[in-house]
Amino acid sequence: MNPAKELLNTSFLLSLLVFRFCISLDTISPNQPVKDGDILVSKGKTFALGFFSPGNSGRRYVGIWYNKVPQQTVVWVANKDNPLNDTSGVLSINGHGNLVLNSQNRSTPIWFTNASISTTNNSMAQLLDYGNLVLVLRDSQRVTWQSFDYPSNTMLPLMKLGLDRRTGLSRYLTSWKSEDDPGTGSFSLGIDPIGYPQFLLNKGATPWWRAGPWTGERFNGLPEMNHSPIIKASYVNNQDEVTLMYNVTDPGVFTRLVLNESGIVNRFTWVEATWFVVWSDPKEPCDMYKECGPNSYCDPYNPDKFQCTCLPGFEPNSTRNWYLRDGSGGCVRRQGVSVCRSGEGFVKLARMKLPDTSIARADMNLSLEECRQECLRNCSCTAYTRADVRRGGIGCLAWHGDLVDTRIFSNAGQELYIRVDAVVLAQNSKKKGLIRSKKILAVLIVSVAVMLLLLVSIGYWLVMKNKRGSRRQVALFNDDTNGAQSFLRDFAKLDETRRKPDVQYFDLSTIVVATDDFSLSNRLGQGGFGPVYKGQLANGQEIAVKTLSKSSKQGTEEFKNEVKLIAKLQHRNLVRLFGCCIHKGEKMLIYEYMPNKSLDFFIFDEIKRKLLDWRKRFDIISGIARGVLYLHQDSRLKIIHRDLKASNVLLDAAMNPKISDFGLARMFGDDQDEANTRKVVGTYGYMSPEYAMEGLYSIKSDVFSYGVLTLEIISGKRNNYYHIGSPSLNLIGYVWDLWMDGKALDVVDPSLGQEYPTHEVLRCIQIGLLCVQEQATDRPTMLEIVFMLRNEGTVPSPNKPAFINRSYKTNNSGLDSSSSKGPPTSLNELTTTMPEGR
Repeated sequence: MNPAKELLNTSFLLSLLVFRFCISLDTISPNQPVKDGDILVSKGKTFALGFFSPGNSGRRYVGIWYNKVPQQTVVWVANKDNPLNDTSGVLSINGHGNLVLNSQNRSTPIWFTNASISTTNNSMAQLLDYGNLVLVLRDSQRVTWQSFDYPSNTMLPLMKLGLDRRTGLSRYLTSWKSEDDPGTGSFSLGIDPIGYPQFLLNKGATPWWRAGPWTGERFNGLPEMNHSPIIKASYVNNQDEVTLMYNVTDPGVFTRLVLNESGIVNRFTWVEATWFVVWSDPKEPCDMYKECGPNSYCDPYNPDKFQCTCLPGFEPNSTRNWYLRDGSGGCVRRQGVSVCRSGEGFVKLARMKLPDTSIARADMNLSLEECRQECLRNCSCTAYTRADVRRGGIGCLAWHGDLVDTRIFSNAGQELYIRVDAVVLAQNSKKKGLIRSKKILAVLIVSVAVMLLLLVSIGYWLVMKNKRGSRRQVALFNDDTNGAQSFLRDFAKLDETRRKPDVQYFDLSTIVVATDDFSLSNRLGQGGFGPVYKGQLANGQEIAVKTLSKSSKQGTEEFKNEVKLIAKLQHRNLVRLFGCCIHKGEKMLIYEYMPNKSLDFFIFDEIKRKLLDWRKRFDIISGIARGVLYLHQDSRLKIIHRDLKASNVLLDAAMNPKISDFGLARMFGDDQDEANTRKVVGTYGYMSPEYAMEGLYSIKSDVFSYGVLTLEIISGKRNNYYHIGSPSLNLIGYVWDLWMDGKALDVVDPSLGQEYPTHEVLRCIQIGLLCVQEQATDRPTMLEIVFMLRNEGTVPSPNKPAFINRSYKTNNSGLDSSSSKGPPTSLNELTTTMPEGR
């Protein structure tokens, strides 16, 4: 044979082998099946397909999972309701061109695609790099079947959920039966096309949770679903389809939406070898479908009141059940009134989750005023609103019948106009007039009250100055305590009216088992006075164990302080203390576990801060404000935190903020507004000027820290870092300079892009600057801050902040402000003693 020809043939054969090997990486052909043990990998190696066994089960399934994620994360299952019991499974293309799963122990197919294909042996299945398994005709490349049309419990980018009106195909998620069984569970999530389409989670055939209709930007009942620089949602509602799809602009970000077996919808994002829960729903009682029955709304922000409230013009269907705090019967129109051509009108409710839209009608050609007129003419119309909130609001959405599954949000939702009778309409108009008058009167009263309070405070301070030396705080337990019983007895003395202390005692053996003997794998980090460990109690409760180093004398005092204070505090924005553990010299605090760590873990990281869009940042800013307000005013105690900072704000699974670390906190009497100390402790960069320089602290000290924290959340920059290369000393000064130049928006974190409401961001920046004013009396209270965050009224203009000049140096503390170039230094151990003259 000719050597040149032989070489050519050899090269050709090698090329065929290489070609076949490459094709086999991501494709299945009639001659290339996938057997149990084989792995199909997408072209970019992002996803893999093969056989797997979930959890501890021995059952075998064909599934798709992330190839680049170390822990197997399954996103799709073929034979979810028909598993194999051995490893004899083969996934192949049969003679009719369909994908089919067979087993040598079964005579009939276990699973197949059932696609309509006119020709045979012309099909090829390919795993695409965004997780979609497609069956295509090789000659025309026409897709005859795809896994994205038959989702399991996971929605991936570029996957559609919803109805194809041309074919009748409905795509929706279904939960697994359990973590070990991917069979069809009780819950399903998709778009309900009845009436005006809405995103709906069902348990069986019963609604479980509603994300509501599409507003043009997101689903109305899903505040967490806001515009993100890297995630773009796309909603289509036309004669061909009603579908939802989202895409990720950064290919390096893995994100997925999962419906778990408990009926919870979670959005996960993969960051630094961990799946983070960005948001989850339903997460509270008001999220549950029809929690308060028809014609009422649920308000979760009044924990001391019944959360169900009748809509204007309605009264409880059962007064007795309403009194017993059972709102399931809802409300009915007040008897004896008419809302049909009897002088009726509409009352506006703000920040509302819109009612169930299965009975709603939409007309996208009507303006809001035309919508009102149309609804008013039809006596069966009970409410209306804008169908699309973009461009100031377009379209008309009107309800005819009972208004079901409505709630109020703190800073989201839409305006809803409720049909009321003439009497209620007149009462509402009169109430609005009174509110305007009361606001003017309130400003005058507050101004006078502040002046009187200032005079009284000065007098009180002079009287109490001579008495402070004799006061001593009762110790929680002695430093030389050697047992838990002594601790608990002393703790109970703090509140003689109680039969037992507010804190639970844990045996050391319980904590050892929960933390796997304090293993390094469970170590979460290093706190100010010792390591912190993750643990799990026997009942499944996840905990965080904060240990106290024996070598820290100051830490012992903080341990006493933290137990004494937190045990009596209960608020959704404060970390919950379960109890403590004392064994000889070892002292530990047992907290609820926060899976998303602390706020600084996100906002000061170039990658992870992208997970916090503006709506989530605003929710965090508002949540921290509510938590501090509770400490200052609404709790049984009046508490000054004294160390409010980003690392002391923890984030739960839904990214809700919870204030932690009360080791430096101080309790005030009801008639006490200010105190002083010779030992200044806290974190430089968050301390108010009167505290850093003179040792004076009050609720306004926390307000200052809150202002710094707010500006950090908006900018993504540390206060103490920002002075490098800037004419300003720190972030506060930088923001002030931009504010004075009318360029305040330049400080906004670039990772937000332009996806934020300008007026809301400017309001938050202005509130932050009000909080960091140099004079404590100029700063607002937390009550005023919460009011300003939740309302659109005028916000006062701020005065010049403290600590903004490079030439500034503290005179008494010995701290040189202009020389700090590193990260914020915790002064929990670095303390400053004030001169005796104070």
